[in-house]
Amino acid sequence: MIEFIPLLMFGVICLVLLAGFPVAFSLGGTALIFAGIGVLTNTFDASLLGTIPNRIYGDMTNTTLVAVPLFVFMGVLLEKSNLAEDLLVNMANLLGGFNGSLAISVIIVGAMIAASTGIVGATVIAMGLISLPIMLQRGYDQSLATGTICATGTLGQIIPPSIALVILGDVLSGAYQQSQLSIGNFSARTISVGDLFMGAIVPGAILVLFYALYVLIKAHFSPNSAPAHESTINEGRLKVILTTLLPPLALITMVLGSILIGIATPTEASGVGALGALFLSYARNSLNYKNLTAAVETTSEITAMVFMILIGSSIFSLVFRGFGGDDLVANIFSQMPGGIFGAVLITMIIIFLLGFILDFIQITFVVVPIVGPVLLAMGVDPIWLGIMIAINLQTSFLTPPFGFALFYLRSVAPDIVSTIAIYKGVIPFILIQILLLVMLSVFPELITTLPRLVYGS
Repeated sequence: MIEFIPLLMFGVICLVLLAGFPVAFSLGGTALIFAGIGVLTNTFDASLLGTIPNRIYGDMTNTTLVAVPLFVFMGVLLEKSNLAEDLLVNMANLLGGFNGSLAISVIIVGAMIAASTGIVGATVIAMGLISLPIMLQRGYDQSLATGTICATGTLGQIIPPSIALVILGDVLSGAYQQSQLSIGNFSARTISVGDLFMGAIVPGAILVLFYALYVLIKAHFSPNSAPAHESTINEGRLKVILTTLLPPLALITMVLGSILIGIATPTEASGVGALGALFLSYARNSLNYKNLTAAVETTSEITAMVFMILIGSSIFSLVFRGFGGDDLVANIFSQMPGGIFGAVLITMIIIFLLGFILDFIQITFVVVPIVGPVLLAMGVDPIWLGIMIAINLQTSFLTPPFGFALFYLRSVAPDIVSTIAIYKGVIPFILIQILLLVMLSVFPELITTLPRLVYGS
């Protein structure tokens, strides 16, 4: 019975979270309660609790995670400067003249905004407020409009420089080192955030391309669902479009490129991105006290949440391992039919279901440290696993009836838009994401080739 305590801990955590208790305190509190019971029953080594301060100090001094508040600040400031609205309008004018052009613009602009913020909720709400009224005004079908916005908003999970990939890369790096030590490899190459960024480029591009192809096919067979609008491009307008499109694109390219070619760490690049966002806001005359204060407050809230969850998950993983959770998970996976494939499939299903009640930060800090070392010790490629987890969570956030993206859009959508229309709209995009997951499972080289070519990993 004692060997199943880790599973009981995980089950209790899920129940506590469903009851609505804060994630960080639920993780730490539940773990300490189980540890206390274990000490009283002589089933848990109390000396392990003495390592908690060192673990917390290590988390707080992790330089990689400094990128989180800086990337958040960059994205929020760009959002407050009304950059997204100008991007959408001007991109629509640039692509105008054919059915579905506005939806294509939403996908492209949404991908850029998602790459800047890396936060699903922020992107969906921003694009919902900006693009949904315009799409409905121009006669777009409710399902197509809402589905496009929701799907585009979730791209922040996979398109670099994604906050999700920054956090996931840091956690996977620790899991990979632990897995290599467990099999006696003491000189293994570490996995970096840059590896995940490079691995995400091809899947992210494929996903955007598939989204655009679906919109074009939908517009071709049902023109009334995605009507064309007249392009207003002229010489002067083209100049405005270029001045609007190029600066944010140049900023994202500079930030991402500096990481990928190895001249800057994610933390250093995030600092450049935050400074660039300040300059862009200043150039647009939107760098005022109100916007700056709102950006700082939002950044502080998100950063505090991330690090509190990190502390809680660190305590949880310590107690989980103290009860032999690692061995239990390894035994379960080793006895599972299908070998590595079966273990990965079950992990993906669990993560998908947890995506209904937890966001990516919570899942990354809770689930990945538990299953990651076991899967990586079995020979699973860490970069491939990280990208698959990110896309899987992206799909979970989009799936009715519990997907977070649906709730975010529902909160800002006008009353004339029905919830059923939102649900119907996301189904084709969910199928596209599942298709991509299958493709990446069959052809993992789509993820691993670029990192190996660039970094030799």
